[in-house]
Amino acid sequence: MQCSRSGLVVSLSCLQVALGLLHLALNRRHPMRYGKHDDYKQKQEEQRPGREKAEGNDSSQKPPPPLPAEDRAHVPARCAWFLQELPACLVPALLLAWRNPPRLAPLGCKLLAGMFCAHYFYRTFIYSFLIRGRPFPLKVLFCGILFCTYNGFLQGYYMIYCTEYPDDWCNNLRFTSGLILFLLGLGINIHSDHVLRQLRKPGEFTYKIPQGGLFDYVSGANFFGEILEWFGYAIATWSLPAFTFAIFTLCCIGPRAVHHHRYYIKTFTSYPRSRKALIPFIF
Repeated sequence: MQCSRSGLVVSLSCLQVALGLLHLALNRRHPMRYGKHDDYKQKQEEQRPGREKAEGNDSSQKPPPPLPAEDRAHVPARCAWFLQELPACLVPALLLAWRNPPRLAPLGCKLLAGMFCAHYFYRTFIYSFLIRGRPFPLKVLFCGILFCTYNGFLQGYYMIYCTEYPDDWCNNLRFTSGLILFLLGLGINIHSDHVLRQLRKPGEFTYKIPQGGLFDYVSGANFFGEILEWFGYAIATWSLPAFTFAIFTLCCIGPRAVHHHRYYIKTFTSYPRSRKALIPFIF
C-alpha cells in the first residue's frame, strides 16, 4: 500500500474536523442520549401495562403507543463498549500485519502501536469488561463503531505508510512533552474510570457524586484525561490526523463534561459548587 499524503490523508483529516464541529453544534445544548442522559428507563416506566392517568380510571382509555424502535433498541453496556472500541484497536493492527516486514521498524509504527493501540487495548479488553453502566442505545453504538473504524484507519494508515521521523525524534522536545501529556492523561483516565466504578455495587445503576482524584476539581475528570491523552499523542507524533482527532475528541466529549456538570448540580443539592466542568480552576 502506498501513501497518499496530499490526497486521502488530508481529505479524511478535514472530514474529521468537520464531524467534530457538527457534533459540537448538535450537542451543545442537549447531550447525546446515553448513560445518565438517556431517558430510556423513564420511558419504560411510562409505558408499563396497567398504568393509568392520575386524574381518572377510564378503562376504555387506549394504551399508549409502543416506544419507537430506536428508543427500545439497547445493548448491554459491556457488549456495547467492546464492540464500539474494537475497530480502533483492530484496524491499525490489521494494517500493521499487512505491511511488509520489518513491521515495527519505522518509528511511526512503534508510536502507533505503543500509544494509540495501547489506549484502545485498554478500552476494548479491560474497560469494557469492568464497566457498570446502563444499556447502550443501538443507534449510538452504530455511530461509535463507524467512527472508530474510520479513525483507526486514518491514524493507522498515516503512521504506518506516510510518516518519516528523523533518527533522533525520541529526543525531540515535541515527542517528550507529548509523551508526558499522553501518559498523564492515560493515568487520569484510568483512575477516573476506577473511581466511577466504585460508586456502584454490582447490578446497581444509581448515580452518585464521584469523589477523589481529579473529581475533587472537575465533574468530567475522565473526559479531561482523555482529551489530554490525544493532544499529547498529537504533539508526540506531530501529525495532521492526530491533531484532527484531538480536536474531534474535544468537540465530542468536552460538551458532555459540561452536561454532566449541569446534571450533578441539578440532581444533588450537596454537590460541591467549587468544582468546574472540565478544566480544573478554569472551566
